[in-house]
Amino acid sequence: MSWLVLVIAGLFEVSWAIGLKYTEGFTRLWPTVGTVAAMAISVALLGVAMKDLPGGTAYAVWTGIGTVGTVLLGIFLFGDSATVGRLICVGLILAGIIGLKALPPS
Repeated sequence: MSWLVLVIAGLFEVSWAIGLKYTEGFTRLWPTVGTVAAMAISVALLGVAMKDLPGGTAYAVWTGIGTVGTVLLGIFLFGDSATVGRLICVGLILAGIIGLKALPPS
């Protein structure tokens, strides 16, 4: 269950990172409210997941989900660059997330 909570926390991290673009420097009320709410939910769920998961693993997976999701949505929503090199780097981050989940802590 902690892994599911962590994945949901990571998805909220993606939503607040993308939401920052829509706040226009925190000058737009509703995008700002949504972004700040997503930040709070993301961090709260990370804290819940860390009760049962190793802290370093949970944090790395959380930021990895946020990074991969934000880069991919940046490509699709904002036309960010999708070069082969960038996509390989995203794949490496994803491989690290999978590795941290698959390998048991010592």
